[in-house]
Amino acid sequence: MKAVIQRVRKASCTVDGAVTGEIEEGLLIYFGVDRNDDESILPRFLDKIIKLRCFEDSNEKMNLSVMDTSRAVLFISQFTLSADVYHGNRPSFDSAEAPERAKRLYEEAASYLKAKGLNVQCGIFGAHMEIRYINDGPVTFTLDSSLFPQKS
Repeated sequence: MKAVIQRVRKASCTVDGAVTGEIEEGLLIYFGVDRNDDESILPRFLDKIIKLRCFEDSNEKMNLSVMDTSRAVLFISQFTLSADVYHGNRPSFDSAEAPERAKRLYEEAASYLKAKGLNVQCGIFGAHMEIRYINDGPVTFTLDSSLFPQKS
């Protein structure tokens, strides 16, 4: 699994002219699933994101998470995070998970985030989406489950 996490002042997703999700301050999370990702780590992967201290405290230090601040999440599926762009000039998506499984994991992830009490807005899996946002900072992080330390 891969994620791009951006701290935003506002963000929205539009599909066919209709807004499917819109937030004020919070996180814009692009989420992709690689072929053969271990779905058992999904909770750990998502907990890492929502506990990431990327919002400033009263001392202007990045010391607060989206959970600490009760900010919202715009959660967007993005299979292009699985692209291989290192061989040739056309991206290869051979390492992206099949759409059926990727959709199921995306929906499970969105449900998990909502169950944590977050205000989660979503895009539409597989749709052509227009994402508008104002990045705050800019503050942007990437997370790749293949780089997670082994759990001890």
